[in-house]
Amino acid sequence: MKDSDLARVMVEYKGIYKVKNEKGEYLAKITGKQMFRASSREDYPAVGDFVAIKVLDSEHATIERILPRKTIIKRSHGDKSRISSKNKTQIIATNIDVAFIVESVDRDFSLNRFERYFSLANSGGVKPVIILNKIDLIPKEELGIKLTEIKNRFGEIEIIETSTVNNEGLQELKTFIEKDKTYCFLGSSGVGKSSLINKLLGNNIIKTENIGSRTGRGKHVTTAREMYFLENGSIVIDNPGMREIGMTDVNVGIDTLFDEIAILAEQCKFVDCTHINEPGCRVLEALESGVLDAEKYSNYVNLKKEAKYYEMTELEKREKDRQFGKFIKIYKKQFKKNEH
Repeated sequence: MKDSDLARVMVEYKGIYKVKNEKGEYLAKITGKQMFRASSREDYPAVGDFVAIKVLDSEHATIERILPRKTIIKRSHGDKSRISSKNKTQIIATNIDVAFIVESVDRDFSLNRFERYFSLANSGGVKPVIILNKIDLIPKEELGIKLTEIKNRFGEIEIIETSTVNNEGLQELKTFIEKDKTYCFLGSSGVGKSSLINKLLGNNIIKTENIGSRTGRGKHVTTAREMYFLENGSIVIDNPGMREIGMTDVNVGIDTLFDEIAILAEQCKFVDCTHINEPGCRVLEALESGVLDAEKYSNYVNLKKEAKYYEMTELEKREKDRQFGKFIKIYKKQFKKNEH
């Protein structure tokens, strides 16, 4: 990287990025050449990226290129009507070591939602860890029931129980976070992601608001993904709350999460079995016999359908790009003929 400095993307605004290296922080833009060459959202910088920058002055820089990503967490937009021929993938963060999947124990608690986040994390090579937040809101007996449900569904997944009201579990969370590693906080709006990060920072840097008393719903206080640096040398990333977790090309992540079903699927009569109504389906046999949990099966099928839908729209996009390329070639040939 001759004449370039290594930096990391801290925040992404509209066409502008805040990057940081050992010399300081800069507002940076990508080059026109990069924009011209970009074929999808993944060709643009994202929070967590390591980038080569050219420093212009004490406050500004140009991003010359994006270094290869070690891991990536991405999703499709929740509104399927928006996913047509264009790539609607949204990159949540890159080069993440651990994804903290945050749910509160009251209105937000959902095993199916955990599975969606786990699929995104697993497909991107990121280790998922559960943070069960706001444990001060329910009795210990009820908390025990929820923990049992999680363990029965997900086995040995790591769980950290926290409360920013009485600071319960916060020391465990601090101990868990290691130097030189990057952690991403994911979850719905209002589950307490920003409040937890404020506790880790030891300061109320991130603006937070209380849950609405009438609706019981959180507000989208965090509006942009942003990176924060802890005293021990680790990095945490705050994310806006996600109402929906749309699947992208996460089939590998789904199969990793539902390994029990994936093993059964290999024994089905048909290679392309959808596990919905085919004869000789070992997954359906396990479901009917009670060996396979009905809710787990239902979530698996739904996630697979979404991933397949995304793949179809991507194929459609590539086909349209190919057809457009052919059209341009024909047009150029015709234009040359008309010139002579």
